[in-house]
Amino acid sequence: MSRIKFTDLILYEDEDYIAINKPALVATLEDRNDPYSIIDLARGYWEQAQVCHRLDKETSGVLIIAKHPEAYRALSMQFEKRKVKKLYHALCDGIHDFQELPINLPIYITGKGKVKVDHRQGKDAFSTASTVAAYKQHSLISCQPQTGRMHQVRIHLSSMGAPITGDELYGGKPLYLSSIKRNYNLKKWEEELPLMKRLALHAKALTFELFKGKSVSIEAPYPKDFAVTLKQLEKYR
Repeated sequence: MSRIKFTDLILYEDEDYIAINKPALVATLEDRNDPYSIIDLARGYWEQAQVCHRLDKETSGVLIIAKHPEAYRALSMQFEKRKVKKLYHALCDGIHDFQELPINLPIYITGKGKVKVDHRQGKDAFSTASTVAAYKQHSLISCQPQTGRMHQVRIHLSSMGAPITGDELYGGKPLYLSSIKRNYNLKKWEEELPLMKRLALHAKALTFELFKGKSVSIEAPYPKDFAVTLKQLEKYR
């Protein structure tokens, strides 16, 4: 992966916060398996930078960084009190007609980098899901998690029979062009690669209160891989 320029990621900035469109396949915090992370890039731009929340390595979208400890604490409290509105877009396997579907399934961390729904040991987790668009074999779903559990959107959608495309950990399958395009010809000895080399999840928007008290809503455009995949699905609908 070529070196990312932090300033190219910025969606919003004031004296307290920086909002970025996090690229997929880059860790939010330090990662031993990665030459650099969002926190490294952010501190190269602003020395006191602190990441206010996390996105999974494979997930793209809105990520908020605080410029000083007071701003970090203020936003952390908003996350803790569930005052931050989060909106995710996920491309899911199957055709679904969700209309503000409430999902109330407790989540338990198994300790192997994975979670499961567990009504006895799990912690409360609430989400709402709505269908944005339906294609031939897939659906674009908007999901609003009210809680912030690990892998919440992923396990909740999977539990509704709508695993996120490419999310093999929770039952999602990779999407190949050959599965949606008729008469697709693969050259001899050529291996077909999935349209997205990751799970199809994007943190679309975040609404929160700025340090000075005014509310702001930050929206992140789809990254190239997500946008191209949706274009192909639309084309071969």
